[in-house]
Amino acid sequence: MILEKLRLLGQFGLQLLMSFGRSGIFLVHLLIRKPRFKKSFPLLIEQLYFIGVLSLIIIILSGLFIGLVVGLQGYNTLNKFGASQQLGQLVALSVVRELGPVVTALLFAGRAGSALTAEIGLMKSTEQLASMEMMGVDPLWRVISPRFWGGFISMPILMIIFSVVAVWGGYLVGVVWLGVDSGTFWSAMQSAVNFHDDIVNGIIKSIVFGSVVTWIAVFQGYDTVPTAQGIGRATTRTVVYSSLAILGLDFVLTAVMMGGW
Repeated sequence: MILEKLRLLGQFGLQLLMSFGRSGIFLVHLLIRKPRFKKSFPLLIEQLYFIGVLSLIIIILSGLFIGLVVGLQGYNTLNKFGASQQLGQLVALSVVRELGPVVTALLFAGRAGSALTAEIGLMKSTEQLASMEMMGVDPLWRVISPRFWGGFISMPILMIIFSVVAVWGGYLVGVVWLGVDSGTFWSAMQSAVNFHDDIVNGIIKSIVFGSVVTWIAVFQGYDTVPTAQGIGRATTRTVVYSSLAILGLDFVLTAVMMGGW
């Protein structure tokens, strides 16, 4: 029994390392492809709409509710210490530094990432990718690249929209509902938020998260077993791997940006 478990553990480890290797080679081939701007631009615009525009509703609604909750919880906590006027600072820093990039990336993985994996997996199972290769069309250029760069561009834009809506949600709770002074709310936020340390770092996080999530999504779709069960498992792996990668990278990036490393 022990030897069998060790064998299964070793087999899992080897499969994981092989998957990392294939995904790394896949990413290198994807990045070194020579761009064809005239032909690629319409495909990129199509993916920006599919990945970015169609994600706006869930991003805006989630940002609003996150801002409402942070504003309410923050007010109740600060009010115990007589510091409710600092609500703007708490909401802005919480959203811009952490909640904006992380929550947007998790939503992005669940909505766009899973859809990309399922779409590419279906194209593989119906042999559309193989047909492109037979006709001399590179599927990495025609199918994968526009989706990868669409996710790369969309993610920071979605994060900015999420953060703005979340801060507005905190304002609605703090100022409109609970009576915090409007001028104090905005002045506390402006004095606390640093453009480079907070806003730029948040955008950098979102770019990294978007790149990793899209990379995982397109690779899982491209590498999937071309069956219904295989596509389902690949979609699940996309969401799970992306979520773990987001949380792990968030710690690493935060430690680097705060000078911990």
